[in-house]
Amino acid sequence: MDYRKLFPSSACAARLCALALTAFASAAHAQSWPTRAVTIVSPYGAGGSNDVSVRIIAKELETKYGQPFIVENKPGGGTRIANDYVARARPDGYTLLWAAAPFAITAAAGIKTPYDIHKNFIPVGPRVTGPVFLTVPADSPVRTLPDFIKMARSKPEGVTFASPGIGSGPHLAAELFGLKSSFKVTNVHYRGDAAAYTDLVGGRVDAALTAITSALSHVKSGKLRVLAVASESRTPVYPDAPTFKEAGGPDIAGYGWFAFMAPAGTSPAIAQQLNRDANAVLNNPEIAQKLIGLGLQPTPATSAELGAFIDAEVQKWSLVIKQAGIVLE
Repeated sequence: MDYRKLFPSSACAARLCALALTAFASAAHAQSWPTRAVTIVSPYGAGGSNDVSVRIIAKELETKYGQPFIVENKPGGGTRIANDYVARARPDGYTLLWAAAPFAITAAAGIKTPYDIHKNFIPVGPRVTGPVFLTVPADSPVRTLPDFIKMARSKPEGVTFASPGIGSGPHLAAELFGLKSSFKVTNVHYRGDAAAYTDLVGGRVDAALTAITSALSHVKSGKLRVLAVASESRTPVYPDAPTFKEAGGPDIAGYGWFAFMAPAGTSPAIAQQLNRDANAVLNNPEIAQKLIGLGLQPTPATSAELGAFIDAEVQKWSLVIKQAGIVLE
């Protein structure tokens, strides 16, 4: 018997030992995390869905770990101020980003930023999505999605969509709808969904493709009609709405989303631990209902799934921005 096969060379043994020590150190690091306050940076102001949703999750993580999870709001720059702040933070697990859809849209538009979403961040997850719904006035002759497409194609000047702004998720979802259905989209910018739905009820815009929370009272009172949700499947936020594909239109997926990201270099063990425990929060039925009440859908996911999702978002919106001739700064 060749006993040399049973024992590695000294160099090999050293490498194996180093790998074992690295794995042990990473595991030990995760087990001791957190030992102090963790800061979660929200890229929007207080009171919005991004801020409120992360505070719900942070409260549960505080209870689990016995350490403060502090939400710090850094609005501005289309979320770029917050993104840049976290990109420059120490990768020790004590500064996290509750990223939002513009994280991917900015990259898709080729906008220059002081950070690179792939080089300066690691995806942690999970994700919370904000489905958007195609809504029209109840007195509109449009009653189905095929009706809407027919109406939109009859307007060479463009069908008007209310949105939170140029380059926003709802705006790009509308542009994607227009590209797939061969009609022109005219974006109408509103500061807040409530104002948008007020004008929609009044017939001053043709449609909205935005979050439904502010519209529900109008839907229940019979002033607005929901035609479809721009998602891969029906959502518990408003399960009566069919997907675009179910409603007889093109397959459209375009929604807001929030997810945990960390500075590049953060211990994989910490990322895995946070992912596991944040997923457990989203799987809590009580927490899920709170988020659904805000118009948000809990979407548990692994870190790898979040990374693949962001890559797909960048690809999709890059194509839409280019084909629709949208200029973002």
